[in-house]
Amino acid sequence: MTQNPLIASVFRQEVLAMSAYQVAHAEGFIKLDAMENPYGWPEELKTRWLAALRDCPLNRYPDPQAQRLVQTIRAHDQIPDQHAILLGNGSDEIIQLLLMALPPRAHVLAPAPGFVMYKQLSDCLGIKYQGIPLLADNFGLDLSAMLAAIEQHHPAVIFIAYPNNPTGNLFDPVAIESIIKAASGLVIIDEAYAPFANASFMTRLTQHDNLLVMRTVSKLGLAGLRLGYIAGNPEIIGQLDKIRLPYNINSLTQLSADFALTHKALFDQQTQQICIERTRVFNQLNNITGITAYPSSANFILFRTPDTLADGLYAAIKQQGILIKNLNPQGGLLKDCLRVTIGTPDENNAFLASLKNALRIPDSIHTETH
Repeated sequence: MTQNPLIASVFRQEVLAMSAYQVAHAEGFIKLDAMENPYGWPEELKTRWLAALRDCPLNRYPDPQAQRLVQTIRAHDQIPDQHAILLGNGSDEIIQLLLMALPPRAHVLAPAPGFVMYKQLSDCLGIKYQGIPLLADNFGLDLSAMLAAIEQHHPAVIFIAYPNNPTGNLFDPVAIESIIKAASGLVIIDEAYAPFANASFMTRLTQHDNLLVMRTVSKLGLAGLRLGYIAGNPEIIGQLDKIRLPYNINSLTQLSADFALTHKALFDQQTQQICIERTRVFNQLNNITGITAYPSSANFILFRTPDTLADGLYAAIKQQGILIKNLNPQGGLLKDCLRVTIGTPDENNAFLASLKNALRIPDSIHTETH
């Protein structure tokens, strides 16, 4: 197809070469593809939340520093007082800010496969991104390869998801410490799935000046608010704050997140239920002939299907009204892999039944991919 000359003359080649991030249409499906908390709030809590929003001054700009919410987050996540916190419109905006701050010839490093936005945003900004393959047997960090890449390229930023997305595993913390010590640039520990992991580098912020910890409230159960945050050395956070757009966290998000995070017991109970279901689904998946599920410390499970069947199984499960994530098109270590978010017990039962049904009926397996 001939490219519009106006587009070719206006946009950078990096943008022209990219594909837009696609989100599957989910209306009418049991939605188990986006790592969301499946549980809502009790009616009494909704009533109190709406009362808190009633007097929100929508005619005024929000607090540019979101000071009250920052203090609530600091208490909720036990962030040391000597470290600063920067809020973003989801963790995606924080990743974007980090990369926008880098010089043109900077390198960015991350284990691969990892969170797709590290590469997506690096490519968009024309930054050299390098994914260092994980170990094939257990998706662990290839520490020697990571250290060699650090020595060769001196990356300005290293992203490490902990637990990792899309594999769900926690990397060896000793290996991560070695990477932090070897790095001459920043090391960002992305703890998006911290509520389900019982593991964190937040308490180690005081030990490393080049360490930053990034989190989001999305997986906790507040995905609709689009709120992420990063904590660490105040001097580093101050540089990022220079390029943060003013008023990036709207008033309704500030009020809603502050209200929600003061009800920790509710989210703790929901998280516990998700972890219980995660164990049950993991065990049942591994009892299905031909399926290999991988241990997860997140709210999803990656599983490998029989050779060449992943695309068809994804399509057959979708035909039964359940949306999961097909990772097979990414190839490499994710060949033949699908990923399912942990839902409610009923949703999980429906998914397991649909998978078993798809495996029993090969004629229903097509080649649809997403």
